[in-house]
Amino acid sequence: MSVLVLGGYGAVGAHLVRLLRAQGIPTLAAGRDPAQADRVLDLTATDSFRTALAGVSTVVNCAGAENIRLAEECTHRGIVFIEISATSDYVRALERVDGPAVLGVGLAPGLSTLLAVDVLSSAPGPVDIMIGLGSGEHHGPAATAWTYRLLGQHFADPDGTSVRNFTQPAHFTIPEQAGYQPFPALRADFADQHRLTREYAVPVRTYLRLDSRLATTGLAALTWAPALRALVPQRMPGSDRWVVLARSADGPTRWATGCGQSLATAAVAAATVREVTRHRITAPTWIHELLEIGTLRHDLAAAGIRL
Repeated sequence: MSVLVLGGYGAVGAHLVRLLRAQGIPTLAAGRDPAQADRVLDLTATDSFRTALAGVSTVVNCAGAENIRLAEECTHRGIVFIEISATSDYVRALERVDGPAVLGVGLAPGLSTLLAVDVLSSAPGPVDIMIGLGSGEHHGPAATAWTYRLLGQHFADPDGTSVRNFTQPAHFTIPEQAGYQPFPALRADFADQHRLTREYAVPVRTYLRLDSRLATTGLAALTWAPALRALVPQRMPGSDRWVVLARSADGPTRWATGCGQSLATAAVAAATVREVTRHRITAPTWIHELLEIGTLRHDLAAAGIRL
């Protein structure tokens, strides 16, 4: 097999290429820069993308390009398309692709999804998922742009009401190992809450906070005036520590924590690529249909992630 990593020298892609090559998996980094890319391509040009697919069995999209045609170009050829995006509308479109695709691969969705499924295996729900991100980490422009796109936007709650991103604060008990001070997390539209709510027929809700109270409060304020995001400083206070947890109303809490969300996303993606080589994927598949949190322990520990 051969893996093509779109954005293969970016924040997540560079880690993923390194991890896959360390496992002996032939991997090509793709992008526009001929000095860094094994295959030079322009994702806005269909012919360029088609040419880059020669001899490839799996494509991992780490470029931040949410273009359904990229997935279709792969799946029509029987090439597995693995997506790390968290955007709900885009992921729903990928669920309708005719062919092999793996969705919700990364930190959130991905690790967050697997933790929630583990909770649901022993408790009936509802389940709350909390994603805590280090506001001091430079995770890449695509991740920053994704967060800011949520400002002022609404999504559907499991009870049918409309929720504005970065509102409805809720408190979570965070493990001491994460190094997070106690203050509320805010509702945010991550794709796995919708998938798991449909699949398990119980409310699953996702929340986001940063390790900085100031930065989290800023999101809560900007969601009412998103045009002011241009005033946000380039460098935010905070660290690169992240934490993801899932809790049920009357049952267990599962959590994971580490440093560097780019590395964590790449570690989950690398495990997914390896799993794809063991299973024949023919249709859109979510990560929890391939992996369980227990099977990831070795990969996560190697990336400095604690469960």
